[in-house]
Amino acid sequence: MQQVTLTISDPSSAIDEDLAGFFTPAEWLDAQRDPVTWTEVRQALAGISGSLADALDEQRQER
Repeated sequence: MQQVTLTISDPSSAIDEDLAGFFTPAEWLDAQRDPVTWTEVRQALAGISGSLADALDEQRQER
């Protein structure tokens, strides 16, 4: 007996709406010039143990 709502929207507008208040315009400009690559991101994430599913399960068990 669960209800799920799915909203599909334009990704560019979703970023503006969801994250606009978290970063200043100067921070957005700095991020555009950040030289980080997808390979570096993947390597950094590969070092994190566990999974999101494991973290959610653990959080639910704590309730």
